[in-house]
Amino acid sequence: MTSVDENRSGGSGPNPADAPTGYPDYPDYPGYPAPPYLAPEPDRLTRFVNRIQARAPRWLAPVAALGCLAGAVGYTLITDPTRSAPDAAPSCISKLITGLDCPGCGGTRALWYVLHGDLPAAARHHLLFVFALPFLLYLYVAWAGRQIFGWRLPQLEVTPKMIGIFLAAWGVFSVLRNLPWAPFDIFYV
Repeated sequence: MTSVDENRSGGSGPNPADAPTGYPDYPDYPGYPAPPYLAPEPDRLTRFVNRIQARAPRWLAPVAALGCLAGAVGYTLITDPTRSAPDAAPSCISKLITGLDCPGCGGTRALWYVLHGDLPAAARHHLLFVFALPFLLYLYVAWAGRQIFGWRLPQLEVTPKMIGIFLAAWGVFSVLRNLPWAPFDIFYV
């Protein structure tokens, strides 16, 4: 019977004299050096989470994510952020301290308006949230459909370049919405 190394090299395997020195040999692969570090053993919490994940049904993660989304939607519908005072708790600490809209300011109000079908008002409160929402919903449906039902919906190819462009646009939007002159003052919430 031949070893895997013998099958790959077509002969007697690696020559121990060719192996770099300075590290002890791997016990499973004689002649090859051990890595300069050993991977740490996972801690108890990580082992516990890995066991739970291995035993969990495939549908659990999409259902849990849907529960989180439902909680956010329920909170938004119950609190009605469009009628609360500007300094009502919970509030944006950045806006309380600086008086400026942070990159996420208006997102909860935009969600409230989207849920009530008023897209122009939602876009006024957070334009990029309204732009990104259909893409995020499609990504969730495609992922959940694949996990639960095995659907193969066309995947959106989100590249690092696209993410960088979106984050840059979000940064520019965050600056422009704080400018006090027209036409940018329309986005100040």
